Amino acid sequence: MTTKLYVGGIPYSTTEAGLGELFTKAGAVSSTSIIIDRMTGRSKGFGFVEMTNDDEAQKAIEMYNGQDFEGRKLTVNVARPLEPRAPRDRRPM
Repeated sequence: MTTKLYVGGIPYSTTEAGLGELFTKAGAVSSTSIIIDRMTGRSKGFGFVEMTNDDEAQKAIEMYNGQDFEGRKLTVNVARPLEPRAPRDRRPM
């Protein structure tokens, strides 16, 4: 079973491949994604890494949470499920 990790504090220049390469030092990575701002096309500075099992995910948290990566301090923890949001009012302004 895969475990999805939230990774905050990612440098804006980091690619998904670079993030995956970093986390492979803790274990096998299933996927990586960096969240991109729709308006600017620039990274929002956070993303997600899926590890192949819970033990490797825990190892990644221990290895990288609070550690410096390319000049920024990473925050790494188990991702929480997306909570539903209230509907937006779509009226034109």
